[in-house]
Amino acid sequence: MYIAQKQLENLQASVKPGKVVVIYGARRTGKTTLLQEFLKTEESPYLMVSGEDIAVQDYMASQSIEKLTSFIGHNKLLVVDEAQKVEKIGLNLKLIVDHIPGIRVIATGSSSFDLARTMGEPLTGRKITLKLFPLAQMEIGRTEQRHQTDANLENRLIYGTYPEVVLTPDNRARERYLKEIVASYLYKDVLELDGIRHSAKISRLLQLIAFQIGKEVSYTELAGNLGMSKNTAERYLDLLEKAFVLQKLSGFSRNMRSEITKNCRYYFLDNGIRNALINNFNPLQLRNDAGELWENYLVMERLKRQEYLGHTANNYFWRTYRQQELDFVEEREGRLFGYEMKWGKANVKPPTEWQAAYPEAAFALVNRENYLQFIGAE
Repeated sequence: MYIAQKQLENLQASVKPGKVVVIYGARRTGKTTLLQEFLKTEESPYLMVSGEDIAVQDYMASQSIEKLTSFIGHNKLLVVDEAQKVEKIGLNLKLIVDHIPGIRVIATGSSSFDLARTMGEPLTGRKITLKLFPLAQMEIGRTEQRHQTDANLENRLIYGTYPEVVLTPDNRARERYLKEIVASYLYKDVLELDGIRHSAKISRLLQLIAFQIGKEVSYTELAGNLGMSKNTAERYLDLLEKAFVLQKLSGFSRNMRSEITKNCRYYFLDNGIRNALINNFNPLQLRNDAGELWENYLVMERLKRQEYLGHTANNYFWRTYRQQELDFVEEREGRLFGYEMKWGKANVKPPTEWQAAYPEAAFALVNRENYLQFIGAE
């Protein structure tokens, strides 16, 4: 079964002559499936290759117009999967789109630090970027009725939304799959960087973050627990964000000295990965972290909504030293929108300091009754 990906529509609208469409996303989130679905409707001849193929690397890293032209031949579309494996891929793709008339190019990568670094400057003005997440509820919702969505919500909080997880009905199989990703794929791109050899410390770092969802992270405290420098802890977190494991939110401040902005909060791109890291797949009634799972789920679903619908926003959390806070703040279209996320049925009012500092800002409570509207699935 194929669950239609929202980025398929955006990909179809983005592929144009003289442009390179770059698709970023974690491993196993469906980048190759997305390409295969796109190619089903492709009428012109195309060439699809993998950047992990040594023979492909020889041609695609050549910086030779003649060699690149010979490699592509009469094809009108070039698709390079795992493009970050090709040395100087950005420069070579620039040569292709500049010297082969009418050529269209798609490149995918599972690590944005390699691909963005090598594509950034050479492809200025020639690149369109799409980001692929684990399945969004706005995509899954096309295949189920509202009562099914309600029934499946607990599974989404515990097992996440990787495509294979969603399509697998057996919870034990889901657990095995998620543990396999953690063991075999999660750190792969990070560990391939020069100087990164401490897989055990990266795993421990992620476990520490897993218990701090919705809380500010102290880099100094993390470094002390892991026996590394503060700068190293920050570097690892930055790499894990660029490898699509974590998502960082900074604190919002505009008017008040009492607002906290120094520390950041981190969320996992997928709840299932978070729970696999701490080896806890217990049902919600046996857990004390349902609120954290709910917040992580909502934040990531909102970010998917922004990406897939093309909504531009700056995202933050907000907290003061007097412990008043908002879980999520969006700055968009010249306005502020504050959100508090509650798993229970609490009736929450906007913080008084928020109202005083930002009287024109909007406020909304997100709970199980209205969350589908918040995440764009209704």
